[in-house]
Amino acid sequence: MIYIGIGVLGFIVIHLFDLVSLKRIPFGVKPIVWTAGFATLFFSLINMCLKSNTLPLPDSLTWVGWFLLAVSIMMITFALFINLPFRKTYVDPGVGDKLIKTGLYALVRHPGVYWVALFFFSLVAISKSHLMLIAAPIFVVLNTVLVIVQDKYFFPKMFEGYDKYQQEAPMLVPNRRSIKAFIKSLKQTNA
Repeated sequence: MIYIGIGVLGFIVIHLFDLVSLKRIPFGVKPIVWTAGFATLFFSLINMCLKSNTLPLPDSLTWVGWFLLAVSIMMITFALFINLPFRKTYVDPGVGDKLIKTGLYALVRHPGVYWVALFFFSLVAISKSHLMLIAAPIFVVLNTVLVIVQDKYFFPKMFEGYDKYQQEAPMLVPNRRSIKAFIKSLKQTNA
């Protein structure tokens, strides 16, 4: 259970990244906080996957897990590191100079939530870890709560026009209008 606590700590450190960005703390603190949070979370995930009692799951589920892991990593990478400008988001002090409302961010304001959830549950299928089965829903709920805090308190202060964006795109569940905006942004990207 200690590894679940370490994972929770990792999530909290990851989300301190928003505070560091908002306060425009210089001297490379932003990437250090972000890296420390992810390293802490991954340390806990690796240990939960390797040092836990195994669940009696069918071996075929492992292959499904590997497929879902690959999909989730690709989509997390796209949502957080390609759709968003990497350097301005994760390296430079302060916040990015532009609110991203295209690609997955036209569909919902926090597309990473789905892919992170898929990532955790794919780890359950691959590792068959009892601890991962306990941790996955805890981490999904924690990530969702932290995203709600971002959406309500941090992002409106960080990005000009975020209030309008909140009216344009749903937070987590796509609707007809956001699906149309997503398709339109894909067409504009390919044009």
